[in-house]
Amino acid sequence: MKDLNKVLLGSLTGAGLFLLPTSVLSETVSQSLDLSGHWVGYLCIGLFAVAYVFVVLEEVLELRKSKPMMAAAALIWVAIALIYKDRGLSSLAEAAIRHDVLDYGELLLFLIVSIAYINAMEERRVFDSLRAWLVNKGLSYRQLFWVTGILAFFISSVSNNMTTAMLMCAVVMAVGKDNPKFVGISCVNTVVAANAGGAFCPFGDITTLMVWQKGIIEFWAFFKLFVPSVVNFLIPAAIMHFAIPQTQPAPIHAQVVTRRGAKRIVLLFLLTVLTAVGFQNSLQMPAAVGMMAGLTYLQLFGYFLHITHRDEPELGLDPMSGEEIANAADGDSLRFDVFHHLARMEWDTLLFFYGVVLCVGGMNFLGYLHHLSEFLYGELGATPANILVGVISALIDNIPVMFAILAMHPEMSEGQWLLVTLTARVGGSLLSVGSAAGVALMGQAKGVYTFMIHLKWAPIIALGYLGSIGVHFLMNMPLF
Repeated sequence: MKDLNKVLLGSLTGAGLFLLPTSVLSETVSQSLDLSGHWVGYLCIGLFAVAYVFVVLEEVLELRKSKPMMAAAALIWVAIALIYKDRGLSSLAEAAIRHDVLDYGELLLFLIVSIAYINAMEERRVFDSLRAWLVNKGLSYRQLFWVTGILAFFISSVSNNMTTAMLMCAVVMAVGKDNPKFVGISCVNTVVAANAGGAFCPFGDITTLMVWQKGIIEFWAFFKLFVPSVVNFLIPAAIMHFAIPQTQPAPIHAQVVTRRGAKRIVLLFLLTVLTAVGFQNSLQMPAAVGMMAGLTYLQLFGYFLHITHRDEPELGLDPMSGEEIANAADGDSLRFDVFHHLARMEWDTLLFFYGVVLCVGGMNFLGYLHHLSEFLYGELGATPANILVGVISALIDNIPVMFAILAMHPEMSEGQWLLVTLTARVGGSLLSVGSAAGVALMGQAKGVYTFMIHLKWAPIIALGYLGSIGVHFLMNMPLF
C-alpha cells in the first residue's frame, strides 16, 4: 500500500489553532480596506479561480496541485501588499498574513506527527496485518460488507478517511475480485462510513480539528455527533445491504507477520492523542505542542528499536496477490528510523494546504468572506446555510469551505457549529469526487467503483445525510 503515506490528509487543507488572539485578528480585519469591488479584489478572485482549475485538472496536466495554489497565494498577497503600502497601511497587511502563516505552521506541526505515526505503522505492517486478518475470516459477502463498513467508521475517527477507505477497499478487492458488483457497492459503503466516522472526533478530519483547535467547541462535545454520524452511515448501508449477493466468496489464505514494535507504536500513537488532548483541555496549550511531545515517544522508541535491532525475514503471503513473501531482509533494510518516516511526508499536499490557507486568508482580508457571511448567515440563516455547506462540500473540498467559515466566524450557537462540522464532513459522500476517500477508491478499484456507480446510490446517501441532520436536531436541541 505504497500510497498510504500520501493520504492521512485526504483533501487536507485548512488551519489549526490560531496563535494570535482572536481579538487581534478581528481588530486587524475590521480595520482592513474593503477591496471586494476594487480591481485588485477581482484580480485576486481570478487568480484563486485559475489556480483551482489547475488543481482540478492535476491528473490531466500532470502538474502537482501545490504549484498553482502556492503561486496564486504569493500573487494575491503581493497585490494586497502593494495596495496597502501605497496607502500607508502595510502593518495591517503584515499582521494579517503573519496570522495565516502561523495558522499553517501550527497545523503543519500537528500533521507531521500524525503522518509520522501512520507511516511508522505502515512500515511495521500494522495495516497489512489487519487486512490479512479480515481476508482470513472467511466471511460471506454481506458479512464482509458490514465488517468493512463498521471498521471504516471507527478507524476513520482517529485516522484519515482516505487511508481508512484504501485499507478496507484492499480487503474488499482481495475477497471479492470475482464479484465486481460486490466490490462496487462495498466501495460506496466504505466511502460513506469513512466520511461519517470522522465527524464525531477532532482527530478524524481536518474540519473537526480546525473547529476544536480554534476553541469553538470543546473536545468531548464533538462526541455529541456520534449518533448522527452512525445514522449517516447506517441508513445507506441498510438499504445497500439487500443489493449484496448472499453467496460465500472463495476461501483465501493470507499471512502477514508484523514487525517488531508494531503494537507498541499503535499504543504510543494513542498516548500521543491523549497527550494532545491534555495539552489543549487541561493546560490550555496548543494541541500541536502536545503532538510534538508525542513525537518524542516515537523517537525514543525508535532509538530502542535501533540499538536492539535484529534481522527480521519478511515471511507470509501477500493478501492482495496471494503470492508468497519470503525475501530475506538485509541487515539494515528493516532498521527503524523515525526520520525516514518524516522524510516520506507528502509534501505536495502539505504545500497545497499552505497555498489554500493563504488564498482563503487573502479573500477574507479583501472583504469577500464578510459579504459571503452576510448572505449565508444573515439572509439565508444559520441552519439553511450550514446544510448548504454539506452540499457544496460534495463539489468543492470541505477544508477550504470550513476554513472560509472559520474566517467569517459567524455568530452561531454550539449546536450550529456542530451542525456545520457534521455537514461539511459527511456532505462529501454525496458524490464520489466529494471526498479524498472517494477519489482514491476510484483509482484503486478502477473500472469497478466509478463516479456513475456512486451516483446511482446518491439518493439513499442523501437520505442518510438528511437523517443525520434530523437526529442532530432531535438529540442536541438544547445546544441551539
